[in-house]
Amino acid sequence: MPADYNGIWEMETNENFEGYMVALDIDFATRKIAKHLKQTKEIIQDGDNFKTKTLSTFRNYEVNYTVGVEFEEHTKGLDNRVVKTLVTWDGDKLVCVQKGEKKNRGWKHWIEGDLLHLELTCEDQVCHQIFKKK
Repeated sequence: MPADYNGIWEMETNENFEGYMVALDIDFATRKIAKHLKQTKEIIQDGDNFKTKTLSTFRNYEVNYTVGVEFEEHTKGLDNRVVKTLVTWDGDKLVCVQKGEKKNRGWKHWIEGDLLHLELTCEDQVCHQIFKKK
């Protein structure tokens, strides 16, 4: 049985988010605003089916996916690209590969106690975010 990601998760830490956004070519003004925001993640999991919302006072982003099924993702509100996204299980970790214009793009999610870890990668940049279950 995979890990249970259901819940509302509030951001605690956000390391190297600006470096990650630079790698995505996000403009200066947006980066300055975004790096100061505290995000909330709402995750609804039904087995391998996920509905996720990333919420902030500046922008919201929603993505729904099924683990093991590749889909076309429009990163509207983020860097406004189209990528081929595939999320798979690696034990209890969710591992996402996003194929497109940027190299080495994707993320990993895992849970430790009441903390949700998110490691975002793009090119040579890695951002590590930690969320606490509400």
